Amino acid sequence: MRLPAEWEKQSFVQLTWPHLESLWDEVEKVQLCYTNIIEAITRFEPVVLVCRDAAECKEDLQRNGLRRFDNIRYVECPLNDTWARDHGAISVHGDRGEKFVLDFVFNGWGLKFASDQDNQITRRMYSKGAFSKDVQYRDMRPFVLEGGSIDTDGAGTLICTSECLLSVNRNEYLSKEQIQAHLADAFGLKRILWLESGSIVGDDTDSHVDILARFCGEDTIAYTKCDDSADANYPALKAMEEELRSFRTLDGKPYRLLPLPLPDVLYFEDYRLPGSYANFLIINGAVLLPGADSPKDKIAADQLRKAFPDREIITIDCRPLLTGHGGLHCITMNYPLGW
Repeated sequence: MRLPAEWEKQSFVQLTWPHLESLWDEVEKVQLCYTNIIEAITRFEPVVLVCRDAAECKEDLQRNGLRRFDNIRYVECPLNDTWARDHGAISVHGDRGEKFVLDFVFNGWGLKFASDQDNQITRRMYSKGAFSKDVQYRDMRPFVLEGGSIDTDGAGTLICTSECLLSVNRNEYLSKEQIQAHLADAFGLKRILWLESGSIVGDDTDSHVDILARFCGEDTIAYTKCDDSADANYPALKAMEEELRSFRTLDGKPYRLLPLPLPDVLYFEDYRLPGSYANFLIINGAVLLPGADSPKDKIAADQLRKAFPDREIITIDCRPLLTGHGGLHCITMNYPLGW
C-alpha cells in the first residue's frame, strides 16, 4: 500500500454542501464561501459535491454567483454536517496497482457531535458510482480515523499528533504501538512522526495536524508559528516548533521548515476561533490558502510559494468557515488521479 501525497495529480475534490439544518452559524455566508472555493477548484479539476438535494444545491450555487457548473458532479446523501476531510474516504495505491478507498469510522471527533449519517457517506458514494469502476472499497471498521488528523509525504512518512490519535472515544482500546501498526498496515508506512505538542485555541478536533504542520515535499514542512509570547497558543506552538526542528528526513537531514504566521485573533461571540494558514489545500496547478483579509495573508502566501513555485497561490477569505471551528482543508477531500 501507498498513501499518496496531496501534491500528486488528482481526479477530483469532494466537498459536502452546508444545508440549513447543519451546525453552521450564518449558513448563507458559509455557502458563499463554499461557492468561492468551488469556483477556484473547478478552474483546475472537477468537484464532486455531496448534498442532500442536488436541485436545491444548484439553486444555492446560482444564487451565490457560481459561473462554472460543467465541472461539478452531485451525489445525494443524508447528511449531519459538512466536514469532508474527516468523513471522506482516504485513498491508497495497492502494491500491484490496485486503487482503494478506505472507509474508516467517523464518530464526530470522539463522540462530540452527531455523525450517524456522515459516517455512511463513503459507503453511499461508492454504491452510487462516485468513483471509477476499478476502485475497490475497503471497510476499515472499527478503527476511527479522520483525514485531517494525518498528513503524508507520499513516500512512507506520516505526521500526526498524539493528542488526537491517542484520545479517548476514538481508539482508546488500542495502545500507541497497536495504533501505529494499524496505520502502517493501512497506508504502507515506513515511519510515523508523532507530534507530542501543538494545539490552537478554539480547535475541537483534539489537535488535527492539518492546522499545525503539513508536508510540502519530502524534505519540507510548513507549520503554524506563534511569535507572541503573550498569546495563549505560544507555549504549545513553540514546543511543536522545537519538535519539528528535531525531526529528520528518511535520509537523515533536517527538514526545510516554512513558518506560517498565526492569523489575527478572531472571535465569534466570546469564543476564540481556530484560524490557521496551515489549513491550505493543494490541487492540480494551485494551492488554495485560507485568507482572513489581513497583511498576514501575503506573508503566508509568500512562504507557500517557496514550496510550490510552479503552482498558483490563490487566497480565499475563509473567515466564515471558522465559525464552525474549521477551515478550507477541513471541508475538502482530494482523490488521486484515476479515482
